[in-house]
Amino acid sequence: MNDLISIVIPAYNIEAYLARTLDSVLAQTYENIEVIVVNDGSKDGTGAVMDRYAALDPRIRAIHKE
Repeated sequence: MNDLISIVIPAYNIEAYLARTLDSVLAQTYENIEVIVVNDGSKDGTGAVMDRYAALDPRIRAIHKE
């Protein structure tokens, strides 16, 4: 049995890089992962990118902080 691996990605104003980062993480060969993306009050579209990916892949959890 493969153990669950948690990957935590802090996200603050990284809209331009977040999609590429998430695509890279999701493309790994080890599939038993959960990706926790924490938006720490971004002022750009980081939250929208997180939500879009979380809606498409159940392994992604988007957390929004003030």
